Amino acid sequence: MSRQEENLQLIRGKALSFGQQVRLVVCLSIPAILAEISSIVMQYIDAAMVGSLGKNATASIGLVTSTTWFVGGLCISAAMGFSVQAAQYIGAKEEEAARDVLRQSLLVCGAFALLVCFACISVSGILPRWLGGAPEVCEEASRYFFIYACALPAVQFRQLGGSMLQCSGDMKTPSILNGTMCVLDVLFNFFLIFPTRTVEIGSGHWVVYGAGLGVAGAALGTALSEVVTALALLYMLCFRSKVMRVTGKGGWGVSGIYLKKAVRISLPMAFEHGVLSGAQIISTKIVSPLGTVSVAANSLAVTAESLCYMPGYGIAAAATTLVGQSVGARRREQARGFARLSVLLGAVLMTMTAFLMFFFAPGMFAMLTPDRAVRDLGVRVLRIEAFAEPLYACSIVAAGALRGAGDTLVPSVMNLMSMWGIRITMAVFLAPRIGLTGVWIAMCVELCIRGSLFLVRLFREKWLAAADREED
Repeated sequence: MSRQEENLQLIRGKALSFGQQVRLVVCLSIPAILAEISSIVMQYIDAAMVGSLGKNATASIGLVTSTTWFVGGLCISAAMGFSVQAAQYIGAKEEEAARDVLRQSLLVCGAFALLVCFACISVSGILPRWLGGAPEVCEEASRYFFIYACALPAVQFRQLGGSMLQCSGDMKTPSILNGTMCVLDVLFNFFLIFPTRTVEIGSGHWVVYGAGLGVAGAALGTALSEVVTALALLYMLCFRSKVMRVTGKGGWGVSGIYLKKAVRISLPMAFEHGVLSGAQIISTKIVSPLGTVSVAANSLAVTAESLCYMPGYGIAAAATTLVGQSVGARRREQARGFARLSVLLGAVLMTMTAFLMFFFAPGMFAMLTPDRAVRDLGVRVLRIEAFAEPLYACSIVAAGALRGAGDTLVPSVMNLMSMWGIRITMAVFLAPRIGLTGVWIAMCVELCIRGSLFLVRLFREKWLAAADREED
């Protein structure tokens, strides 16, 4: 019996002890955390490669990064609308229904990705100027976003394949493949970003061929790695997964029941991502007038911080699976235990990474850019953010647990209140007075308040009562 099947039997079987719950949370979290960390290592290498081209190259990618997060968030929302259902059906021992959900998700998410792809392509030319980018970075930023937009169907299917495998209890496969994507991205970037050059290895000189595409090469390298990974994940999901493979009986017609549930889960999540990413886009507009150094430092600081909070997202993925399968199995106490343990583990890990980030910030920035002004400003703002990480962890992991129970509407409203009522308001006031430092102070305060709101939501347990009514 595989580890995935053993874990599923534990969730469906008799009541779990505290030790068994801890083991399951850790067991499912580790592969997801490693995948998230490998993704961030890839971003570090990407940033260092592009950073070597100068601050304008870094700023051109940083200018559209918040928009790519927004679009990626829409893809995640569409995928989770179906994968949460699959987790609950698996927990209820209704594997055939879970496979029907998968079939419909492939059709619906594919159509959705094409619509978003065409929309992004149509605005790629004007987006950097709308965001307030300096003339010297707009052309490269537009080219970068266009290439990203063309790869959106692959982004959608990678998200769908990974989340479906995770919600079936298979955390290992998406972790390995996402890690492989990082390696592919670095390799593609190595040959696409830089021109043909001669490198010295030992006593010899070797010619390394390259396309010399610069920022566009970084986008193309990421796009190609997305395509390869998406194809691999879909193959493992549809043909190799013991729980989810679709080679057996089952229909491909769209069911109103599954589609209605997907919309009910996905729409609040899409709204939440819109709220968060929309606020980040406005933050970009707030930062843009501060100059190219501030835009570059902001972009690199976001990349540097991500190494700190990615463990939280890995644990959140495990929490979605465990809570979703427990809700499907009608194990209220088990769902509560998994949710609380996951939040505790996330807070502990991100407190530790925040401590490391605070003290090693100068070294992190030294790897990302040779520009001294960008490095000094980036270190200053990154150290501010370290104080928010414990409560930020609570918001990330609690959101994953609530998502497993199908509770997505209230968290989206809380994010709306927090991001727009606190972060943006403070940033608008502080940025003209103390520059980029003010923007990151606003971010720190907002994340602490957001984490507190999510803890209140988690411990009041209205999400459990709503999940019980849904099952009835």
